[in-house]
Amino acid sequence: AVIKGSAINNDGNRKIGFTAPSLEGQMRAIQAAHIAAEVTPDDISYVEAHGTATALGDPIEIAALTRAFRAGTNRQGFCRIGSVKTNIGHLDAAAGVAGLIKTVLAFHHQQIPPSLHFEQPNPEIDFAGSPFRVNAALSDWETDDMPRRAGVSSFGVGGTNAHVVLEEAPPPAPGDAGRSHQLLLLSAKTPSALKQMAAQLANHLAANPAQPLADVAYTLHAGRVLFEHRLALVAANAAEAATILRGEQADRLLHGSSQMPDRPVVFMFPGGGAQYANMACGLYEHEPIFRQEIDRCAALLLPHLGTDIRSALFPGGETADHKAIHQSALFPAAIFAVEYALAQLLITWGIKPQAMIGHSLGEYVAACLAGVFSLEDALALVALRGRLFERLPRGAMLSVSLPAAELEPLLQTEASGLCIAVINAPRVCVVSGTVEAIGQLEQRLGERGHDFQRLHLTIAAHSPAIDLIQADFLNFLQSCRLSPPRMPFLSNVSGTWITEQQATDPRYWAGHLRQPVRFADGITALLEDPSRIFLEVGPGWTLSSAVRQQRELGHAPLTITSMRHVQDEQPDLVCLLSTIGRLWAAGVAIDAQKLYADQRRRRVALPSYPFERQRYWVGADAQLSAALPGTGDLPATEARAFPSMEQPDGEASIELPQGTIEQRLAAIWQELLGVEQVGVNDHFFELGGNSLIGMMLITRVQNAFGVQLNAASLYEAPSVSALCTLLRPAAPTAEIEDVSSDRGRQRRARFARKATHEE
Repeated sequence: AVIKGSAINNDGNRKIGFTAPSLEGQMRAIQAAHIAAEVTPDDISYVEAHGTATALGDPIEIAALTRAFRAGTNRQGFCRIGSVKTNIGHLDAAAGVAGLIKTVLAFHHQQIPPSLHFEQPNPEIDFAGSPFRVNAALSDWETDDMPRRAGVSSFGVGGTNAHVVLEEAPPPAPGDAGRSHQLLLLSAKTPSALKQMAAQLANHLAANPAQPLADVAYTLHAGRVLFEHRLALVAANAAEAATILRGEQADRLLHGSSQMPDRPVVFMFPGGGAQYANMACGLYEHEPIFRQEIDRCAALLLPHLGTDIRSALFPGGETADHKAIHQSALFPAAIFAVEYALAQLLITWGIKPQAMIGHSLGEYVAACLAGVFSLEDALALVALRGRLFERLPRGAMLSVSLPAAELEPLLQTEASGLCIAVINAPRVCVVSGTVEAIGQLEQRLGERGHDFQRLHLTIAAHSPAIDLIQADFLNFLQSCRLSPPRMPFLSNVSGTWITEQQATDPRYWAGHLRQPVRFADGITALLEDPSRIFLEVGPGWTLSSAVRQQRELGHAPLTITSMRHVQDEQPDLVCLLSTIGRLWAAGVAIDAQKLYADQRRRRVALPSYPFERQRYWVGADAQLSAALPGTGDLPATEARAFPSMEQPDGEASIELPQGTIEQRLAAIWQELLGVEQVGVNDHFFELGGNSLIGMMLITRVQNAFGVQLNAASLYEAPSVSALCTLLRPAAPTAEIEDVSSDRGRQRRARFARKATHEE
């Protein structure tokens, strides 16, 4: 429903009595609400009355409504009237909101519930001459193509008059289809509750196949409290989602748990060799932010490349040119554009990196996102890098599964300048050299049974071959504006956090082109925080594999890829949504509003949380405590298990009241608490007293002794003895018998006897 307008006033100072209703005040509140809502009485077809059901209140309320309506209409009996009080009675301050809820439900069902038990009107009410008729039976709420509108009244006994004009909610705007696949997110406080939640949602989806799955996904993400145990899945439709939720495709359920509100994420950017034709093509087609950033990069690269990088990135079907992406002049720009656009998409969705690390070319992406390079300079730099690579002699690069210390001796036997260009992991290195020398190394490694793989590169990067182009690269860098990084990232050159001096020094970036990539050292530095999640932002899974190999050193990093492998046939969108689901399940916050920013989504009704209710029944024995014998009837050894507040040695455990005040107070306590005997030092709340009984006791004491006490008195003096002390200065002297001195003498005497006995 829509609250069109409301009004409130108070005419308590003009009424004949505190509880008396006022015709004038009610009428003015109703008229003011009509004005605020910009409606006329003819627009109102139902009034939810305050409905006191009193001989005076009802006639005045109908008269006030009639006068308010007669200011705009002379029609009779057109507006139904009723009150929820016939269903639930009086609710004091909640009366108005109960009427509002009833009216909203009437809008929803397009039916007006009956006012119960109505047989004939109060003779003081002229319904025949008024705009109203009592809705005594369930009625369809008909309308003449106009929205249904209603008034709701609530009139307080002190003179406060309130009236609200409601209008039925407009039909929801039709949503768009959304993505081809949807990400469903569920979380619960326990694994068993999560399992039950999944079953409930599966049944709901099966029973409501027409409910848009995109709205279901949005509701689960934006309309649910996040808990520790989590489950995510990606599905194309409700039937598929229900099947997955029932566990029939268990490998598609993404489980996780996290007590952290937002786990830190490390962005890892791959370098050359990871590219393939049509990489991220599905994201370009379906994700506007990704497409916008790719288009922006393509426009900035066009003057430097002389061609549209998108033609190499997205060549199309099998008959298209899939080799252009591997050209030395194009692949650096293509990789940079895809990784930069993907990072911007992730950041928009709320996944902001706590740290970054690039791999060779990937460090330019990290530096650009950190603000070291502007996007224009970064793209010009990678385009220049590609053109300079075209001038290099043909070379090759080989990934070898050996530690650097074991690999180095094998390279020294070659006379063609092989060198370790990259250290990816403790047991993975990359060698650069000429094509001939790399071929010879492959033969030697094969003879020794070592694993190796040729990279999709035609140059010997990070090797002495780079010396031919390093000066030209440095000259261009000196024309770029380099700024201190605004986000931390790791240096490939040092293997640790880049410094401001390094990031802003052109010579660092020129050396970066030539020096070995110490990726493994950078990962080791990042693993100092074991809570970090490593997200590979770009094509391939090479970096994730390298990080996982750190487990050999005792680490257990969580790695997640964001793009499909070149041999993987699943759609790009499914891969990315699965990535988001894995991140969320592991404890990374995702911004639901940004994830659905380009869609028209609304919340829909879904199963609520499956509370795991546990009952804690009070045992029967505890309820029979009143039938147990008093402590005075028990043997001495048992009596010690029920100590009173004071137990003098050798005397009874209960100290009985003495004097008029103590005896009268004890009598009041016994009556209100329902106990047979009260000791002067027994604690009121330990005897079963509570705040309600306490207020009754305070009232009884005030009336009995003519004193003024407050609610805190019983907390300050919770025993008969303490309360007696509190009353003594205030009570009339005739009522007082000073027993404190006698009791003090008795206690001192007992103490003396005890001391003599001990001596």
